[in-house]
Amino acid sequence: MASKACKNCKFVIDEGDVCPACGGTELTTNWKGFVVIFDASKSNIAQKMGLSMPGKYALRLSK
Repeated sequence: MASKACKNCKFVIDEGDVCPACGGTELTTNWKGFVVIFDASKSNIAQKMGLSMPGKYALRLSK
């Protein structure tokens, strides 16, 4: 099964139909690239992307 990315927050999930990060249900399998955040409070990338939760995030969502 292909991983899905949340259209709202870009969080990548492997199973389920609800995003655990924001609770969104709009998911897509059309995404490219990802970044893994371990400690969002210390990560410059997480701050620039507006992320506050550790996890795997898609860099680009396709339509």
